[in-house]
Amino acid sequence: MSIIRFSRKETSRVILIAAVAALSLGCQAGGSKSLTVWTYDSFVSEWGPSAKLAELYEKQAGVKVEYISKGDGGALLAELKNAGAKAEADAVIGLDNNSAPLALDTGLFAPSKLSNLAKGDKKLIVDEKNRLVPYDYGDFAFIWDSESTIEPPESLEDLTKPEYAKKVIIMDPRTSTPGLGLLAWTQAVYKEGWRDYWKRLAPSILAMTPGWDTGYGLFTKGEAPLVLSYSTSPAYHKAYENTERYKTLAFSEGHSAQIELAGVLAASKRRKDAEKFLNFLLSEEAQALLPETQWMYPANAATTLPASFSVVPKEIVTLSASIADPVGDPEAAAAILSGAAR
Repeated sequence: MSIIRFSRKETSRVILIAAVAALSLGCQAGGSKSLTVWTYDSFVSEWGPSAKLAELYEKQAGVKVEYISKGDGGALLAELKNAGAKAEADAVIGLDNNSAPLALDTGLFAPSKLSNLAKGDKKLIVDEKNRLVPYDYGDFAFIWDSESTIEPPESLEDLTKPEYAKKVIIMDPRTSTPGLGLLAWTQAVYKEGWRDYWKRLAPSILAMTPGWDTGYGLFTKGEAPLVLSYSTSPAYHKAYENTERYKTLAFSEGHSAQIELAGVLAASKRRKDAEKFLNFLLSEEAQALLPETQWMYPANAATTLPASFSVVPKEIVTLSASIADPVGDPEAAAAILSGAAR
């Protein structure tokens, strides 16, 4: 499988610029400048939702959208912090609930008034001022290759057992939102003992990749039988490969969630236009595109899920999870694994 087809977080640091819209449908007199949206790599990949969303939005609003990828979600936040108010973007797509505190602390985002936000699940709201708004969500989970020779683990603690030595691929919590999600997950389960858990987990880790796409690519190439991903990941394989080989493992202690967020930058000279685009992102038409491009649940609960989602376990329990120290803890977790690898 070509991993780019599974549209989630990618690790490449190469900036991709996708000016997407097949036709110009008469932007206002004199031509309307494109909206610029900073996002992450797989959102603008060939199989991601960006092109379809831009084409649909141009038809509706007569405005082109230019996406600029900044790597994975962690790298996107780092770029925002570095650029500050000079960030050459109108909106951002691809932060999440775990990175939201640091993102909001920058003061770079403006409150948005979005009529379509009322159609979403209120439990997904992470900022009452709507500076960052949810557009999709899912649960982090480990995916098991059922054609491998190992038995599937049933809990986070099981992953530390000797039989899983060098059998697990995860992502770096400093640069990747799935890696950050794993950190939140282990903190929710182990509380103050999370560092000891990561020390116990270290012998099981084959690779800690900078982002999701590289890690999942190693997994599908057979490098390891277990990978950190999303509970919805097998839906991709069902839809495009007609296989149920890759299984979501529902762990007994529950799972942490990812809520993906978008926001309007306060320094944008086109804030109203950026708001309109975010409102479109939450519309029924746009939300319907997300399940089989993002492989996540749409924020609009009324959206009909495709048949491929039938392979996603219904028994996933979502924990209340967050990062105790969003600055120091990702560094500490990565250092534990890096030290163990020496």
